Amino acid sequence: MKAAVLLCRLDALPEQGARGFDPLGHGTDTVFVVRKGEMLRAYLNRCPHYGDTPLPWRKDQYLDAAGDAIVCAAHGARFDTATGLCVLGPCLGQSLTAVPLELNTKGELTAAITSLQETSP
Repeated sequence: MKAAVLLCRLDALPEQGARGFDPLGHGTDTVFVVRKGEMLRAYLNRCPHYGDTPLPWRKDQYLDAAGDAIVCAAHGARFDTATGLCVLGPCLGQSLTAVPLELNTKGELTAAITSLQETSP
């Protein structure tokens, strides 16, 4: 990873959940990480149905009640946690924008800065 920004330590993420981050200081979470055991995925916090709409209905509420899918609170779209593919809703077949992650030997999770800069206003 050429340029990276620290998001958090792995142990700061729920083992079965998601958490949003504001790594570039925009004043709102622009990226979120989903963790399901060993699986870690990061996506930009915007629905592909309408480009700049944030997904959660409140802080860190990216997943449905069962923790099985990412849900857009504005459009009702449901996304696969592992691929970001919309499996139900108005953006069926479209995908969330993935953000490359790296977990280092210290347990720190970093994201590719170039991917995050796509969120700049």
